[in-house]
Amino acid sequence: MWGTVAAVFQALLVAVLLRTFVFESYNIPSGSLIPTLLVGDYLFVSKFSYGYSKYSLPCNIDLGWGGTRLVKADLCSYLPSGRLFGSMPRRGDVVVFKVPTDNKTDFVKRVIGLPGDTVQMKQGELYVNGQQVPRQFVREDSEDEGIGRFVHAKVFSETLPGGATHLMQTLSGSDPALNNTQVFTVPPGHLFVMGDNRDNSADSRVGFATDAWNTADNGHVFVPMDNVVGKAKIIYFSIKTKPGEPEATEPALQLWRWPATLRWGRLMDWVR
Repeated sequence: MWGTVAAVFQALLVAVLLRTFVFESYNIPSGSLIPTLLVGDYLFVSKFSYGYSKYSLPCNIDLGWGGTRLVKADLCSYLPSGRLFGSMPRRGDVVVFKVPTDNKTDFVKRVIGLPGDTVQMKQGELYVNGQQVPRQFVREDSEDEGIGRFVHAKVFSETLPGGATHLMQTLSGSDPALNNTQVFTVPPGHLFVMGDNRDNSADSRVGFATDAWNTADNGHVFVPMDNVVGKAKIIYFSIKTKPGEPEATEPALQLWRWPATLRWGRLMDWVR
């Protein structure tokens, strides 16, 4: 019996160590990074790409049973700031980070600006350090808003300073607040992030969909490096959304439906 208990404990310890220091799994619940990441994508995120901070640890405990909360503790708040073996992301990296207001909400966005960079949107065009970021038209597309409504989209290939190229899209009838902004200067130790779905993303241009933190004029938000969890690396699983429900996926555990519901072409695909 004790041998079984020891084996289970060792397996749990290995799983915790892998999750903390190597890779962690995340799923995509919203369309802010379309066309790069789709609702229903499951990712492996590298925890070692930028070093480790207190947010790399599973230090937010929230346990319950039968509707009753048993334990809730934010141990991260007691740990020091800073990064161990830290390194700065590159422009174009897709990163996962924690929102400091609750230390448990995860966002995934693309890094656009590094410390000292200036970032601005002018008439829907992205400018970094005063230079317009080049983009090439790729294709016409559409985005499902639910209840049978589709919005016209245009997909572009965009090349950021430093040479990183990725896909992004614009939507018809876009919000002027997203396409015309002030000049943002990224402070030391922070990042400016945006979604690839440029007209349907709460990001550093207008603030995230939580309480404001580290905000400046217009409520924009810079991401502290301490809050970066890791780099999105590979899509290991992807399942379609329900018809007419773009934010809800098909049941992932209904294996008999996989032939019709899995996005086979996205399995084991690198995040670019």
